[in-house]
Amino acid sequence: MSWQRNLNRYLSHEATPLVQFIKYSVAGGIATAVHIVAFFLAGFFLFPCVTAEDPLMKLLAALFGVSAPVVEEVLRARYAIYANTMAFIVSNVVCYIINRLFVFRPGRHHVIVEFLLFLAVSAISMVVGASLMGVLIKQFGLQTTYAFGANIFSSLAINYILRKFLVFKG
Repeated sequence: MSWQRNLNRYLSHEATPLVQFIKYSVAGGIATAVHIVAFFLAGFFLFPCVTAEDPLMKLLAALFGVSAPVVEEVLRARYAIYANTMAFIVSNVVCYIINRLFVFRPGRHHVIVEFLLFLAVSAISMVVGASLMGVLIKQFGLQTTYAFGANIFSSLAINYILRKFLVFKG
């Protein structure tokens, strides 16, 4: 029974700051995985933004014989931002639910205001990250996978700080 009590305490909103950070990391990992899958699905099927030289495309070509369409750099950068926007919407709904239920204490704001602030914080981090991704592709010719990684890293840092201190009760 002691392990159940400890598990319930860890899953509650009353967890220690270290446990909260670990839970945020897990929630962020799940949301990031959802974002990555949604981004690349959109980037392959809806808005082709992955080149034949991209590491992920090389892997898919080796495993499945898949080939990438040829897209000019300016259009590829725009399509990467479109795919990222779609992935943003999907992953943020998942992320909000997990954060509200398991990580942060809700209640600083009404649930609708809380969700809108959550999305606003995410939108700020997405604009910063997507802009960084677009510049890395367009100005430096960086492969989409690496530019997307920079986007994810910057977004995670911005999101944690603003969600903890602005959106939720901590």
